[in-house]
Amino acid sequence: MKKNHLFALIQASAWICLLFAPSCLIAEQQPSLAIKVEKHSWTLGFKPDESIIYNEPANGKPLKLDCFYPVDHRINDNRGCIIFFFGGGWSGGDTKQFYGFSKYFSSRGLVAIAAQYRTKKSHQAAPRDCVEDGKKVIRYVRANAKKLRIDPNQIILGGGSAGGHVAASTVMCPKIDGSPESSISCVPNALILFNPVYDNGPSGYGHSRVTEYWEDISPMHNVVAGLPPTIVFFGDGDIHVPVTTINTFQKKMTDAGNKCETHIYDNQTHGFFHISKGGRKMFQDVLIKADSFLVDNGYLTGEDAVENWTEQAIKDILNKKN
Repeated sequence: MKKNHLFALIQASAWICLLFAPSCLIAEQQPSLAIKVEKHSWTLGFKPDESIIYNEPANGKPLKLDCFYPVDHRINDNRGCIIFFFGGGWSGGDTKQFYGFSKYFSSRGLVAIAAQYRTKKSHQAAPRDCVEDGKKVIRYVRANAKKLRIDPNQIILGGGSAGGHVAASTVMCPKIDGSPESSISCVPNALILFNPVYDNGPSGYGHSRVTEYWEDISPMHNVVAGLPPTIVFFGDGDIHVPVTTINTFQKKMTDAGNKCETHIYDNQTHGFFHISKGGRKMFQDVLIKADSFLVDNGYLTGEDAVENWTEQAIKDILNKKN
C-alpha cells in the first residue's frame, strides 16, 4: 500500500513539473510522455460544447467548428465571437491547439470557436485553400449569427503560425477568395496573431508553395489603411519568421494609420504561447495582454481572470489523473 501511495505522489509531482515547464524540459522526458503532455497542455483537459460541420469538401473529411459557449449562454444573447485557426505550416495541425484559449475566452463571455481548415495532409490543400477556408468560416459564422447567438459585427479572429497567416489573410488578401460573389463580409473586426507568417515573398516563409500568386497571399505586401485593430505576439528566437519581418509589418501598419501593437518576447521560440512550449508564465502573460486588448477595443469588460482560471484548470487536470 505504501508503494502505491509513493507512486501516486511521484506521478502527481511529475505532472506538476511538466505542466509548468517549458518545452525544453518536457523534451527531456521519454518521447511518448512528452507527446501526451503536449497535447494535453493544448487542451488543458477541455472539450468543446458542440462541434458543427460548416463545409463538406469534395475530397476529404467534412470541416468542423469546435464551439465553446459561456455558461450563461442564452437564446436571446448577442455576444462577441472569437475564432482561432491552428498552426502547422499549412500542412497539418489540429483544432485542439486552441482549446485552452477558447475555453478561457468563453469563460469571459465570448462564444469561442476553434476552426478547422483544409491542409496538405488532410485534403491535399494548397495555402490558398487554407485562406479560402478561413474566409468561409467567417461567412458561415456571420450567416448563422442568430443560431450561435452572437453579434455578427463583433467577430475577433486569432491564429498561430500558419493559422495566424490565415487569420491575417482573411482581411489583407482580398484576391484569394473562394466566394468573391458572397454578400456576407469575410473581414473580421479584430485580430489576435501568434507568431504569424506575414511574408510569403521570395525571401519569406513558404514562398516555393505560393510562387505563382505570392503577391496576392502575402499579408506583408497587402497592408492598406482601414484594417481592424491587431495585436501580435512573437518570440525573438523564432526560426521561421525573423524579428525584422515582425517589426517591418508593425511599421507598415502604423504608417497606414492602423491600430497595431506587437509584443516581442525575449528568448522565446516558435509556439511559445502554448503552455506546453513556453510554460505557464508565458501562456498567462499572452492571455492577459490579449484580454486587455479586447477590453480596450470594447469586446470584453472588467478585469481578466487568467491566473485563477489557469490554476483551476491545472488543478482539475491533476485531480483527473489521480
